[in-house]
Amino acid sequence: QVQVVESGGGLVQSGGSLRLSCAASGVIFSIDAMGWYRQAPGKERELVATMTTGGSSNYADSVKGRFTISRDNAKNTIYLQMNSLKPEDTAVYYCYGDMKRWSWSSTYKYWGQGTQVTVSS
Repeated sequence: QVQVVESGGGLVQSGGSLRLSCAASGVIFSIDAMGWYRQAPGKERELVATMTTGGSSNYADSVKGRFTISRDNAKNTIYLQMNSLKPEDTAVYYCYGDMKRWSWSSTYKYWGQGTQVTVSS
């Protein structure tokens, strides 16, 4: 079984900062990309940031320059440092990892349950 658990969400004022963490655990052979999506009420889930095992990152245009993704491969953990938060960043943030459970298995995307981020104006 694989578990993906996010933490660090909460309520913050506009202009503030939050740091999200996400840890994958369980029977895992390898992890490729890990990252974050978010979903605001009434909107579709959208990509926020991703990072490969090698450290290459990709960001949504709306968060470039404000959010920073980082990764600790030894701990199967990723982080999302969110600065200069805006009310439009309010959403449930979901972590994912593209993982193989065994050397012979296919790669699947495993999701966390999500963590709420609320930015007040």
